[in-house]
Amino acid sequence: MADLKDWKSLSKPDPEWEQWVQSIGGQAPDIGLFPDISSLRKWILDSKSAMSAQMGGKPPGVQETDHQVPMRDGATITCRTYQPEQASNNTSALAVVFHGGGWCIGGLQNEELLCRLLTTKLGMVCVNVDYRLAPEDKFPTAVNDCYDATKWAASQATSLKANPTSGFILSGTSAGGNMAAVLSHLFRDEKNTLPSPITGTHLMIPALCHHTHVPAKYRADYKSWEQNADAAILSQKACSLFMGNYLRSDADTASPLFSPFLFESGRKGLPPTYLQVCGADPLRDEALIFERVLREDEGVETKVDVYPGLPHGFWSVAPGLKASERFVGDSVKGVEWLLQRK
Repeated sequence: MADLKDWKSLSKPDPEWEQWVQSIGGQAPDIGLFPDISSLRKWILDSKSAMSAQMGGKPPGVQETDHQVPMRDGATITCRTYQPEQASNNTSALAVVFHGGGWCIGGLQNEELLCRLLTTKLGMVCVNVDYRLAPEDKFPTAVNDCYDATKWAASQATSLKANPTSGFILSGTSAGGNMAAVLSHLFRDEKNTLPSPITGTHLMIPALCHHTHVPAKYRADYKSWEQNADAAILSQKACSLFMGNYLRSDADTASPLFSPFLFESGRKGLPPTYLQVCGADPLRDEALIFERVLREDEGVETKVDVYPGLPHGFWSVAPGLKASERFVGDSVKGVEWLLQRK
């Protein structure tokens, strides 16, 4: 991992990415240029379907089942489970997975590939959570849904043929990574809420602190928000679009349920954490600071993979890149590393 003084160099464009941008006409995708959330939802659905097809589609040997799961307010959401068809009862580790999309777009298709790979490669049972989206359901509905879905997954572990004592992983991308980090704090603080504790957290390009609420002691190291303000895919404008639709007011930016750096209980006692971080991403430094705090200040075991010169979510829009194949492969290896730490 790069030293603090080298973090800014991680924004230098990756040649393979630049070549791909030229191949599509020289204009990289930018979420901030979409006119509304509905057009964004169609784009992300098409992108994720193409990625799944590029990576081989539905594999044999995986049983996929949709469950209607009750939430605290009486609503129900869909959780799709992925189970090895030939697995013995109650031996598989359990992963609960939260998709990205700025709390406003995306769905089960987002993490379909990851869930299938964790099941086929590592023999895990995965629960893919289709939490409710903004602006129809604003903060903190998505967090509450992910919390309730995790409790449901733990309570149903036996019927799902999973054994959380073999490993209980929270995994999420971007906004999903934000909520995985939030839930790792909540379940640590609320002892005995789950029958088995969370044993690892997998944070892919996570949003971990609103840019106006970076703790003062880390502010000098927080450069990526300005350095990558006009980055491809996720620019500052795109972040503002998502947050403007998700949050009820500016006051929500100060909530630890939105900015997990703000938990007064700190980070001590969090589970081992694996992070994947893009170099040309406005969210880069909050993830790198979070990893450093876990490792240096609290002695939490961490592993981090950085993808220099690549923007937020690059593997979804350009699945044919070698870097995209590496990111997907690293995701599986990183979760395997977490399982070895349980």
